[in-house]
Amino acid sequence: CTDLISELYGRKRANMLVWVGFLLNIWVVFILWVGGVLPPRPHIVEATGLPALGDPNRLFFEVRLFTFSTTAASMLAYLAAQFVDVHLFHYLRKLTKGRHLWLRNNGSTLASQLIDSLAVVLVTYFFTHAIKIEQGASVFGTLTVLILSNYFFKVIAALLDTIPFYLGVRLLKKFLNVDPDEEFRN
Repeated sequence: CTDLISELYGRKRANMLVWVGFLLNIWVVFILWVGGVLPPRPHIVEATGLPALGDPNRLFFEVRLFTFSTTAASMLAYLAAQFVDVHLFHYLRKLTKGRHLWLRNNGSTLASQLIDSLAVVLVTYFFTHAIKIEQGASVFGTLTVLILSNYFFKVIAALLDTIPFYLGVRLLKKFLNVDPDEEFRN
């Protein structure tokens, strides 16, 4: 989405969109937090930070705890990746003088999603401890598999969105009556 906004409206609007997405993630975390503090609040076992086994609220609190940690990791990865995406998109746009939309779209997205995949897995494992690795398993091997499988999925999605991206840009340029390539015609 930031590539589309970058193409049509520029870097400033795309960066604003990144911040809006970040704030929406904070809103989701806030709603989950509120759901856990509203009455009737179950008794929380201090050792686990969760309701006792057998308590019907335990599953909600397990999901909530996991969501907080993974969302924190995801939000850090999101910010880093999206700002890289916007910056790289505009760098490639200037480098190609507004030509090769496929290169801007795929190049910026593939680079930023590698950063996202690395950051979300590494932050989730090392700082939030939400990724559990079986005893005796290689930490490096397990994290590498998680990063690469995460990234592979994103590569496929990025490549599949190239044609819809071209169509979207073409239709929206006409519909919104914007000419983002005007600066390159002089």
